[in-house]
Amino acid sequence: MPLISLDKVSTAFGHHALLDHTDLIIEPGERVCLVGRNGTGKSTLMQIIAGTILPDDGVVWRQPGLRIGRLAQDLALAEDRTVFDTVAEGLGDLAAVLSDYRRTLVLLDHNPTDAQLEHLHELQHQLEIRDGWRFQQRIDTVLSRLELPADKLVGELSGGWKRRVALAQALVSEPDLLLLDEPTNHLDIAAITWLEELLLNFNGGLLFITHDRSLLQRLATRIIELDRGQLTSWPGDYQHYLQKKQEMLAVEADHAAKFDKRLAQEEVWIRKGIQARRTRNEGRVRGLYALREERARRRTQPGQARIALDSGALSGKLVIEAEDVCKSYDGKAVVNSFSTRIMRGDRVGLIGPNGAGKTTLLKLLLGEIPPDSGSVRHGTKLQVAYFDQLRAQLDPERTVIENLSLGGDMVTINGASRHVISYMQDFLFSPARARSPVKSLSGGECNRLLLARLFTQPANLLVMDEPTNDLDIETLELLEELLASYAGTLLLVSHDRTFLDNVVTSVLVFEGEGKIAEYVGGYADWQRQSKQPGTITTPIEPVRKPGAKLQTRTAARKPSYKEQRELETVHARIETLEAEQKHLTALLAQPDFYQRDKAAFLTATQQLADIGMNLRTAYARWEALEKSGDETSSPDARR
Repeated sequence: MPLISLDKVSTAFGHHALLDHTDLIIEPGERVCLVGRNGTGKSTLMQIIAGTILPDDGVVWRQPGLRIGRLAQDLALAEDRTVFDTVAEGLGDLAAVLSDYRRTLVLLDHNPTDAQLEHLHELQHQLEIRDGWRFQQRIDTVLSRLELPADKLVGELSGGWKRRVALAQALVSEPDLLLLDEPTNHLDIAAITWLEELLLNFNGGLLFITHDRSLLQRLATRIIELDRGQLTSWPGDYQHYLQKKQEMLAVEADHAAKFDKRLAQEEVWIRKGIQARRTRNEGRVRGLYALREERARRRTQPGQARIALDSGALSGKLVIEAEDVCKSYDGKAVVNSFSTRIMRGDRVGLIGPNGAGKTTLLKLLLGEIPPDSGSVRHGTKLQVAYFDQLRAQLDPERTVIENLSLGGDMVTINGASRHVISYMQDFLFSPARARSPVKSLSGGECNRLLLARLFTQPANLLVMDEPTNDLDIETLELLEELLASYAGTLLLVSHDRTFLDNVVTSVLVFEGEGKIAEYVGGYADWQRQSKQPGTITTPIEPVRKPGAKLQTRTAARKPSYKEQRELETVHARIETLEAEQKHLTALLAQPDFYQRDKAAFLTATQQLADIGMNLRTAYARWEALEKSGDETSSPDARR
C-alpha cells in the first residue's frame, strides 16, 4: 500500500501554475529526490504532501495513521525553548514526558524533595512502558552528531544552527514518511556523511530536495523532476537521470520543431484569402485555431543563467606565501605551524568541520588578522573579491536592483557598460523580480544576487565561503564551469563534495589541533590518499641530500651476499621512484594542468599516491636490510 498519492493535483500563485494536474505515488522504502529549478514549486509540493497547505484542485490521499516528519525550508521554532525540548517535540506527546524528566533531574541536583523523587519515579515508569529510553538515546545521538547544545535556548542560536535543530526534530520522530527540504545546508562533511548513513538505513519512505549531488547519487532510488508544472519520474540514480533527461529534451525539441513547422504552414495557407474560407476548408480553419491554442499553452524550457567573471589584470606569479603560521584563541591552537605557497591560477579548497578555523585561515592568508607567529607574504597586483563579505552587505529592505547597482541604472562587466535589468536577466531575474525587495527572495535567489554582485568587480583572487547553499543543480553546474575556466586564483570553502572535485586543484584539510595538511586534487583524491597507509602527501624527504647516493649505516656485521644484492636492487628502485615522484610533482604543480586534461590530472594524482606508498615500503625494506643479516655475513666470512 502506498504511503501517499496525489491525483491530478493543481495549485497556482496568480497566473503561474506551479502544479498542473500532477500525479505522484510514494511507496514504503523508497528514497525519492525531488529536483527542479529554484521557484518551480518544490517546497510547495512538499507542503501539500505534509498537509500544511491545500491544493487548488485534485485529491491527496494519505495512508491511515501516516506519521510524517518534515524539515521545512522556512523555520518556525519557539525561541524560548531549549534545544532538547525543541528536538523532542518531534516525538509528539512523549516530548512532554522527556522534557519533564530532564527538568526534574536538574531540580533534584539542586534541592531534592520527596515530592520530586516521587514525580521522578512516575516519569521513569511512563518512559519504560512507552519505550522512552530508546527515544531519549536517539535524541542524545542526533544532538551529538549535529553538535547541538542540548540546554541552550533556540533563540540564542544563529540561523544555520536553528536549521540543525529543525533537522534533528525531523530525524528523531522515526516517521513513516520523512520530508527533507535541503537537509545538508550548513552541515559540514562529517555531519553530511553521518546523515547519509542514517538515511540509507531509514526504513520508511523518504522524499528530499537537495543540491548535494553526492548525497543525491548515493541515496536516491528514484528521481522526480518538477518542470513547468509537470512531474516526471525517473527510476534509478542521478547519473541515469541525467542521461534520460537529455534524451527526453532532445525528443521534446524535435516534436516542438515539427509542430512549429506545421503551424507556420497553416498560417501561410490562412493568409491566402478567400480560398481558405470556403466551406470545404472550414475544418482546416478550425484545426488551425486548435494549433494556435496548443502553441499558446506550451510552457517552454526556461532559459539558462549566463554568468561571466572578470578576472581583472594578472597578479604576480606568487599570490600568497605563508611560513610557520600559528594562531590560537583562548589557548587553543586553530592554526599550528602552517606553511604553504599559493601560485597564480591555483584553485584551493578548504575542508574541515564547522568551527575548525577555515574562516580564520582565510583571514590570515588575506592579511585581515595577524598571526601569533610566522609570516604571510602577498604577491603583487592582487585584486580580491570576497563572497562572504558581500553577503553581509545586502539590505533586505531595498530592491534587488538597489542592492546591485546602489541606485544606478548601469553596471560595468568585463570593461563594458550594461543596463542593470539586462545584467540581472543573466542571473534569471525577470524585470519585475529585479524590482522586488530582497526580503521577498528565496534562498536560491539571494545567492544568485550575491553572485551577481560579486561578479561586477574585477578580481584575480576570488575568495568564496559556501557559495553553493540553496542554488539549484543547474546553476551550480554553471558556476562550476565558470570557476574551472577562471584565469585567476581561487580560495574556496565548501562542504559540497562534488563541487570540490569539479573545481579545485588542491585541498587544505583541517586534521585537528591546528594541523592543516595539503593534498593534491579534490575531495575524492583526499579520501583516497588519506585511506592509504603508505600515502605521503608531500614529496618524501629521504635522510640524505638530493642527488647524493644512498649510504648504508654502519652495521654490527656485514650483510650476506643475498642481502647485499637485494640492497643494490632496493637502492635502484628508490632512485627510480624518486625520479618519477619529482616528475609527477612538477607536472601537478602546473596551474593549467587540471584545466587542460582532467583525466590525465586524476591519473597522475593516483600515480603519485601509489609512488608514495611504494617508496615507503622500499625505505622500510632498506632499513630492515641494514639492521639484519645472516650468521655468516659474507662469502669471505664463510671461508
